Amino acid sequence: MTQDHNQSEQENAPDQPDARETDHAQVKFPPPLLFLLLIGLGAGLDAIWPLGMGIPESLETLGIAVTLFGVTVVILINGTFKRSSTAIEPWKPTTALITHGFYRYSRNPIYVGFCLFNMGIGLATNSLWIFLSFIPGAVLVYYIAIAREEAYLERAFGQEYLDYKNKVRRWL
Repeated sequence: MTQDHNQSEQENAPDQPDARETDHAQVKFPPPLLFLLLIGLGAGLDAIWPLGMGIPESLETLGIAVTLFGVTVVILINGTFKRSSTAIEPWKPTTALITHGFYRYSRNPIYVGFCLFNMGIGLATNSLWIFLSFIPGAVLVYYIAIAREEAYLERAFGQEYLDYKNKVRRWL
């Protein structure tokens, strides 16, 4: 067989998925688990070396509100992904570029929601360690997920993603 014949067989194969259906961001570690592990680490540090935030008990309820807001953001975005018929999991292919809703303000609103979750738990428990766990969470999620997701979205959506990336900030 010649190379031209092989190429024409591949081009005419009806069951071959295109790259957008098989390529993905290559994220191997679930980002939500990262943030939960950091809360656990913060709680462990708090047990060994307690560092309260010195906030009045009445403000601890603010922590519950911040936590619930972070969870609400993630739930609403999950619905947006379902309505757009694309995967929210970063280890699955993305079939649609979402640029509306929370994505008008942040390229990573889910990760902002995770950071708010950790901050809220820290406020609610009056634990500086847990509150500050969002910082290593944000840094680590950049290397574990965001950098890979952005490279993948550039491959998958090209100029459309680059234009979006130029208009909307990574975090807020």
